[in-house]
Amino acid sequence: MKLPLKFGAILFDFDGVLIESEYVGNRQIAEYLTGIGHPTTPEQSMANFMGLAGPDFHAAVETWIGRPIPDSFHAARQAEDTRVMTEGIDAVTGAIAFVRSLPADLPKAVVSSSSTRWIRRHLDHIGLSDVFGDHIYSGAEHVRRGKPAPDLYLYGAAQLGIRIDRCVILEDSPVGATGAVASGGHVIGLCAGSHCGADHAERLRAVGVHAVASSFNEVCYALL
Repeated sequence: MKLPLKFGAILFDFDGVLIESEYVGNRQIAEYLTGIGHPTTPEQSMANFMGLAGPDFHAAVETWIGRPIPDSFHAARQAEDTRVMTEGIDAVTGAIAFVRSLPADLPKAVVSSSSTRWIRRHLDHIGLSDVFGDHIYSGAEHVRRGKPAPDLYLYGAAQLGIRIDRCVILEDSPVGATGAVASGGHVIGLCAGSHCGADHAERLRAVGVHAVASSFNEVCYALL
């Protein structure tokens, strides 16, 4: 696939865009919160926490349960991270073929709230380790303000040497899409992951994405 000439690079969010980690992670969060007396569905977890990381994520959980996060929460999250780092998480349908269809010389980067260790492990699992090279950027490691601030997208574009207004950004979460829109890039809200419910496209449109694609096959049409 070739991007229209007005675009010079593509920035990928990671969780929920390239790998099916959003539903997996939010299912574990929901099960834990329900188990400590705060009934939560995976859908509620995704609606409240998806796209957040670090202090913002913890603050959202505390708001949801109305009390400080128990220490056991962190232990449970660490155990889940260890499990999926060992087993790997599969790719979103169509993601591998889409990435492989892009010209090898097209600048591309991952811009994610997750750690670079997490990203590299799962890129290896889905067989895309060779695609992005060193252009793997984490909101927790490379910028002071993570999503929903625009900083990570601006940083990724700068590292690729492409103006942000010439970058296509693929985002799946309203939190991420908010920052992507604010950055000035051309944002496609991607609803290809298993975590995307019937109202997901409207939630992305509400934060101002330029187009919505329900699959990777639709991304090229969203750029026209």
